[in-house]
Amino acid sequence: MSASPQDLLREAETRLERLAADAQDGRLDPAIELLVAALRDGGVIQAFGTGHSEAFAMEIAGRAGGLIPTNRIALRDIVLHGERSADVLTGSLEREPWVVDELMAVSPVTENDVFVIASNSGVNGSIVGVALWAKEHGHKVIAVTSLEHTARVEPKHPSGKRLSEIADVVIDNLAPYGDSTLQVTDTISAGAISSITAAFIAQLLTLGVARTLAEAGEVPPMYISANIPGGDEHNSALEARYLDRLRRGA
Repeated sequence: MSASPQDLLREAETRLERLAADAQDGRLDPAIELLVAALRDGGVIQAFGTGHSEAFAMEIAGRAGGLIPTNRIALRDIVLHGERSADVLTGSLEREPWVVDELMAVSPVTENDVFVIASNSGVNGSIVGVALWAKEHGHKVIAVTSLEHTARVEPKHPSGKRLSEIADVVIDNLAPYGDSTLQVTDTISAGAISSITAAFIAQLLTLGVARTLAEAGEVPPMYISANIPGGDEHNSALEARYLDRLRRGA
């Protein structure tokens, strides 16, 4: 039984190469087209993920080399921007459908925004609930999820739906059931892969949007690093176009 660093590298490389090939062949174009259309209409990309999938939202929203018209929605917003106390932020909150109404009530969403929602399982109550909320309010939804995993687990939302059944576009993160790729022993596995592939998907989408805009003669609204000369000034000037629609920090 092999579970070496090289084995993990091969598991990652195989999936990243497949995702890159999909992007090259245009299979991510439907998602990219939704993102570009939203930005051209003055919309913001609303990124949402819970648990380790919040890392995907962080790759989409508010980082150097990323798009400026992006906002990260997080469960803790009901504490930071709502009236809940911090003790509500338990590990099980992501499973709760009731949190959606409170979360969206404090989220800076406008009519032309598009949602990008990441969840490896695609079944938790908050994830499915936000996707349903977005669709009910006329927004397009892009899902990043494990099709293998989500097909093998029961939805936790009262609707009985999975994220993949709600979204306009579904991108498979290629993670296996349970996420881990390597058997360490007969009963223990490691080498979780969904965060690696999700981060790559986020960058493929960002690259696709930037290339599409540039090829059309438009200037992609991109962040540059705040740690290089002029970075803060460049970023602040572009952020100012969106007033209070972009949240940064926690």
